[in-house]
Amino acid sequence: MQPPTSAAPPARDLARRVGLFGATMIVMGGIVGAGIFINPHVVARHLDSPAAILGAWAAGGGIALVGAFVYAELAARMPEVGGQYAYLREAWHPAVGFLYGWVLLLVIQTGGMAAVAITFSVYFRELTGLAIETPWLAAGILAALAVVNCLGVRAGNAVQSALMVLKIVAILALIAGGVWFLQRQPGLAPAATWPDGPPSIGGLLAFGAAMVPVLFAYGGWQTANFVAEEVTEPRRNLPRALVLGVAGVIVLYLGVNFVCVRVLGPDALAATKTPATAVMVRAFGEAGARAIAVGIAISTLGFLSQSMLVAPRVYFAMARDGLFFRSVAWVDPRRRVPSVAIVLQAAMAIVIALVGRYDEILSYVVSMDFLFFGLTATCLFVLRKRARGNGAPSTPLARVPGHPVTTVLFVAACWLVVLASAVEYPVNTAIGMGILGAGVPAYFLWRRRGRVAVR
Repeated sequence: MQPPTSAAPPARDLARRVGLFGATMIVMGGIVGAGIFINPHVVARHLDSPAAILGAWAAGGGIALVGAFVYAELAARMPEVGGQYAYLREAWHPAVGFLYGWVLLLVIQTGGMAAVAITFSVYFRELTGLAIETPWLAAGILAALAVVNCLGVRAGNAVQSALMVLKIVAILALIAGGVWFLQRQPGLAPAATWPDGPPSIGGLLAFGAAMVPVLFAYGGWQTANFVAEEVTEPRRNLPRALVLGVAGVIVLYLGVNFVCVRVLGPDALAATKTPATAVMVRAFGEAGARAIAVGIAISTLGFLSQSMLVAPRVYFAMARDGLFFRSVAWVDPRRRVPSVAIVLQAAMAIVIALVGRYDEILSYVVSMDFLFFGLTATCLFVLRKRARGNGAPSTPLARVPGHPVTTVLFVAACWLVVLASAVEYPVNTAIGMGILGAGVPAYFLWRRRGRVAVR
């Protein structure tokens, strides 16, 4: 069925069919990808003691949990489709919301999905021996996930939840394998538990550098807010899902890093680019390596499924506001999903996967993602002040513990990641900022065409 050319449909055309469990799986699915199977190695390259390595992952989890509380309160105050886009639009200006959607489509989401699809295809071919070129296999899986999500939010969420459960099983198997190996090696222990000597400036800088990959690994929970208008009782269920989902991931991540540090030791962990595989090989030999390859393939597929489910809702919200092509706001009257937006996201990711430019796009992701992480958190100050001025209830179902101190610390942590990325990768950060800047004339082009009214 072709989308109509008349005005975009109202938000009520979206169906509320995602419950607390489904929303929690969306939160966890947005965080857990293939990174947790690799990033322990990256962190260990910066830090040389088990305590420091585990401390970095614990600190990153704490920051992510604060961020989850921030987004939980935002969701409770504004349970609208588009999540971050809606908060930025309402708190600051429609142009700010548009710029977020612009970089989400051109940088953050599309490049990430293309890269993850390629990763899945590589592992899938190795496991099955399938004689299909990797880019075409990646394109096929992206198209298949788009079809599933066009069948309805319930179908898309069911697939996403099933894959997330399988991801949890894979991670628990990795942790159990490491623990089993340690039980068979009672004398095995790291050479040093704590760093030698008092903290130094160099040690603090190394810890800060290690926090960049840690925080990136914990990112993604915010995407659950994109589907707020399809969550049942969103003011209650979405905040709960955010906190429960992030807390669950913290437990899983600390477990993975504990076994990686204990089984391999800091030096060997820093030396291997495949720490999860190294742990499973020590525990179960080649069978363990094959098992973790299956786990990584499932994890990447689950991330793709979650991305295909949530990201199109941002473009749908933009189009509904008149800030994007009108057809993207079309809702399938039978299945009540933004089918055109889903197809758009899939098509963009497929093109990037086929032309092989996803690595370049990924190099711009960190600075853009964390720039808008922090900016979105600042919306809470504006929305709280506005609620007091309008005489609205001052206590929503979810509130940030320790606000404003904790919120300020979260914003600072996000923007320090942007600064660190700019220092370490100045060219990539500059290109990312250039793509962001190109969105400014694009916004005014839509304004000139009379498609949007400033709120």
